[in-house]
Amino acid sequence: MRSFLSSDHFKLGTFSSNCSSGMTVTKVDRRWDNSWDNNLRLGRMLDEAGVDFMLPIARWIGYGGETDFHHNVLETLTWAVGLLAKTENITVFATMHTAANHPVAVAKQIVTADHISGGRIGLNVVAGWNRPEYEALGLDLPHDHETRYAYAQEWLSIVDKLWTSEDRFDWEGDFFKLKGILGAPRPVDGRPPILNAAGSGLGRDFATRNADYLFTPAIDLERSRGEVQELKNQALEKGRKIGVLTFSHICCRETEAEARREHEWYASENADWEAVDNLVDLQFANAQSFPHDLLALIRDRMAAGHGGFPLVGTPEQVAEGIASLADAGFAGSTMSFLDYAEEFPFFRDRVMPLLAERGLRPAPKVTAPA
Repeated sequence: MRSFLSSDHFKLGTFSSNCSSGMTVTKVDRRWDNSWDNNLRLGRMLDEAGVDFMLPIARWIGYGGETDFHHNVLETLTWAVGLLAKTENITVFATMHTAANHPVAVAKQIVTADHISGGRIGLNVVAGWNRPEYEALGLDLPHDHETRYAYAQEWLSIVDKLWTSEDRFDWEGDFFKLKGILGAPRPVDGRPPILNAAGSGLGRDFATRNADYLFTPAIDLERSRGEVQELKNQALEKGRKIGVLTFSHICCRETEAEARREHEWYASENADWEAVDNLVDLQFANAQSFPHDLLALIRDRMAAGHGGFPLVGTPEQVAEGIASLADAGFAGSTMSFLDYAEEFPFFRDRVMPLLAERGLRPAPKVTAPA
């Protein structure tokens, strides 16, 4: 079985390094530069350190503001293939919008990446929520969740059948009419891991029915504890087991005062608040990924890490925060930094050994500075 699916330690990955500014909606010059060279440098460091995965965001237009947050984005599938060709162990996900990508093409593309990497590709399925992006692509995003997820279900069912069927088949569905299609070759070692982020009832029904891991924010850990268990129970009712992942933003320094001062500087004093408000308004108009009753808190967190759980402080405090996510039932978390490649080595050398001591992670593979 694929190591990503079989390993039971608390998973760590990065999120959004393919996008300009990463997850931090800030105007400071030291924000993340998403060049290919920086992504390759980061990917190799993560791979050597034993980090589990890299997850990109698929984005087609920016969010405006002074920085036009996420206006510069590397396409996720070609980005993933490039990283997989240059690494050895890490799983790299491609994020694919169902409405913008034909399932037969995606099934073939993912399998090709799977063979290139020896079984290290993953698929993050997005049913769609960002209306301006769909309009930019000339696509009609349905207002109702029912249609979006019915389309996504048929889309993923076709992909699954192409990955498992040994014979040609026809498909007569509500959205696709296909004749004599065949998926060959098939994946290297069973179905690649499927990830899906969902907040609505329909979305979570889709995720617990189809995904290996469901992605949801950790806004309040007591709230998350019940939510994670509920999601696992929903999957069990369908005869399935899923893991629940979340996302976090890390500002780790030698002292708490230094970390908090740095975090305040880039995430508050120099936040691109116009872009933050555009992002929040779009999320709340078209998506149900975040609890609507926690808007004020979420707005503040959007500037620092796109709504991610804040891990700000010393290595010991950051390790304690990650342990609290595991205690709430999460199977893992993505990480974002103001500058991923510059800040990850400190996290690797100072935080990852603490997580290993707690039994949350394997012993780190790399201890020397980059």
